[in-house]
Amino acid sequence: MTTLASGTTASDSAKDGLTRDALTVLQPGFPGTTAPDWLLRRLGEGLASVGLFGRNIASPEQLSSLTAQLRSERDDVLVAIDEEGGDVTRLEARTGSSFPGNHALGAVDDVDLTRAVAHELGRRLAECGVNLNWAPSADVNSNPSNPVIGVRSFGADPDLVARHTAAYVTGLQAAGVAACTKHFPGHGDTAVDSHHALPRIDADLSVLEQRELLPFRAAIAAGSRAVMSAHILVPTLDPDHPATLSLRILTDLLRSRLGYDGLIVTDGMEMQAIAATYGIERGSVLAIAAGADAICVGGGLADDETVRRLRDALVGAVRSGELPEERLAEAAERVRGLARWAASASSSEAGANSGSGSASEPAQAATADVTRVDIGLVAARRALAVTGAEDFTPLTEPPYVALLTPVANIAVGNETPWGVGAELQRRLPGTETAGFTGADAGREILAAAGARRVVVVVRDEHRHPWMASTLDTLLSARPDTVVVEMGVPQAPPRGALHIATHGAARVCGHAAAEVIAGR
Repeated sequence: MTTLASGTTASDSAKDGLTRDALTVLQPGFPGTTAPDWLLRRLGEGLASVGLFGRNIASPEQLSSLTAQLRSERDDVLVAIDEEGGDVTRLEARTGSSFPGNHALGAVDDVDLTRAVAHELGRRLAECGVNLNWAPSADVNSNPSNPVIGVRSFGADPDLVARHTAAYVTGLQAAGVAACTKHFPGHGDTAVDSHHALPRIDADLSVLEQRELLPFRAAIAAGSRAVMSAHILVPTLDPDHPATLSLRILTDLLRSRLGYDGLIVTDGMEMQAIAATYGIERGSVLAIAAGADAICVGGGLADDETVRRLRDALVGAVRSGELPEERLAEAAERVRGLARWAASASSSEAGANSGSGSASEPAQAATADVTRVDIGLVAARRALAVTGAEDFTPLTEPPYVALLTPVANIAVGNETPWGVGAELQRRLPGTETAGFTGADAGREILAAAGARRVVVVVRDEHRHPWMASTLDTLLSARPDTVVVEMGVPQAPPRGALHIATHGAARVCGHAAAEVIAGR
């Protein structure tokens, strides 16, 4: 047996390398606002990426301290986050986002604005030490009943989604943060949430080429450093395996046909579309074998035991011959390659900000008269679609704000505040806000509001019959009711004033409140 200079054997070194590679391809989460000891230990053993969620972030200052703590153990660690802006925010989970989401940007349809918003969001992430963003969503929201994409999509027009996806990727990466375009090959034409079950898209190849794949081609052309797979079944492409586990989709289609050579990341492996059918260990092995390079896990499972289970599953699959060692090594090297890019991009952006370059030009060129602080609000104002404004007089007395609250999907979560109540309270002290749901909501709102003007806030009225019937009740009794739609505005506008914000970000509520109470 060969002995290396360090005193270890060649077989020990190979074993060590295999274990490190297995850890390198994982992107786990963890609880709390500081890094636990087990996570720091795993970084020393080879873990190369960490995923952040709302539970990990209390403030920009705390986040900066956390990422510095991670880099004290491994200076090239990839720190990833699920920060889409709009309804899906981790950076501002407690307050609501300072940036409108994709649907609002698509409604404006100004690619320079989209690029500028993405650049500013990326700048804030980079400033806190985050260098990989699981965004943007490149899904074409072709199914209005989609329960998980909706306002996370730029829209239902593939060409529009493609041009804004490319702009977003360009803006984000110009700030030194790698984009991870999702959810390949497209999650827009689904009526099932993959957090709960396995969705299926029954579209023929010509439709997929012209609709689902168009934005991903644009993202690849724009240089997206990562692509996230979807836990969806697309029988036209692979009748037997969901995309995350499909060699035909990840390797034959994404790698070979579309020519993509960046990092392929899975969606969260604890989502039921995979966990309930394959299990996370088996699913992770199959994903790497199919062509994925990084395993995202940690939205729901966020502990050392999960990391150990996945590491051991990958190592065991290599030893049994089920997973080629070269495939795992290739995946690990792609992770390291992205880490090298992120380190280089971070240095370049830091140099630009100190005067040696101009990586922030996309933002500056888009809105030369707009400061970094308010570009999100500027975009939210431009995204408003207002019906009835010509006959509407802004309110001068505090209204009663009724939130018609649907069940939040897991991607959005229920910890982030939304609506217009907080901003109306600031402008019209005495404004009261309450949430309602169910068949009796209309009568309950009328009783609670009394003589006060009613402002009712809905989210995807077209998907919730109880919301539509509630509006029927309110508008029959109080035709002066103001309606604010903060989801996808598929239902016809109604009310004395109807405002479609194209998303429920904090800035979208701010922009709507300006119309209701006057700026």
